[in-house]
Amino acid sequence: MRHRKHHFQLGRKREHRAATVAALAAALFTHGKIQTTLIKAKALRPFAEKIITYAKKAALTEEKIKKVHYRRLAIAKVHDEDAVKKLFTERATEFLNRAGGYTRIYKLGARVGDAAETALIELVKATDEGYKKDARKSAKKPAKRGKKPAEKAPVTETAAAETAPDATTGDAPAAETAETVAPTDTASAPAAKPKGEKKTKQKAEAKADAAEPAA
Repeated sequence: MRHRKHHFQLGRKREHRAATVAALAAALFTHGKIQTTLIKAKALRPFAEKIITYAKKAALTEEKIKKVHYRRLAIAKVHDEDAVKKLFTERATEFLNRAGGYTRIYKLGARVGDAAETALIELVKATDEGYKKDARKSAKKPAKRGKKPAEKAPVTETAAAETAPDATTGDAPAAETAETVAPTDTASAPAAKPKGEKKTKQKAEAKADAAEPAA
C-alpha cells in the first residue's frame, strides 16, 4: 500500500525529477526568489528547507569538521557549489532565529499559453515578521448565552390569601363558592301533572254535560 508516500511526480522519472528540483533550488539560493509553476514550487519547498537546515546547523556549530560535513551533504544534493557557498556564507545567518518556514509561496494565477498555475517562491528574510491578522477579525466574538428563564410575576399577599385553602375546614376555595350558591326551592314550584290525568278529567266533564238534558 502507498500510504503516506505522496510525492510530486512532475511528469518525470526519479532521476529527472531530482535534477529539476536541484536546479530550482540552486536558482533560489542564488537569486533569493524565482517564478515557476505552483506544483514545482510546492515540490521545491521541502527540498530547499532541508538544505537551509544544513546551512543553519553549520553556522551554529564551531567544529570545522561538522561545517565541512554539512556543506558536502548540501553539494551532493544541489550539485552547484557556487549556490551552496552563497547559502552557507551569506544567507545562513538570516535563518538562525527562525525555527522553520524558510520559504514562502505566492500564487500568481494562470500562465498565458498553457493556463498552468504559476507561483513565486522566495526566501523569507530575517526581518520578516509574517502576516499580521486584522484586529477586528482576530477579536473573539462574545459567547452566546442561553435564554434566560421567564421570570414569574410576584405573588401579592391578597392573591395568596384568596388562593390559599381554609385552615379550619380544609376545603378548597372552589368548594366554598359552591356552597354559597343558594339551592333552588323545589317545593315552591308547582308539580307537573301527568299526561293521562288531564284526558280523564275532560271525558268526565263531557259525560256530565250529556247527562243533564236527559234528566
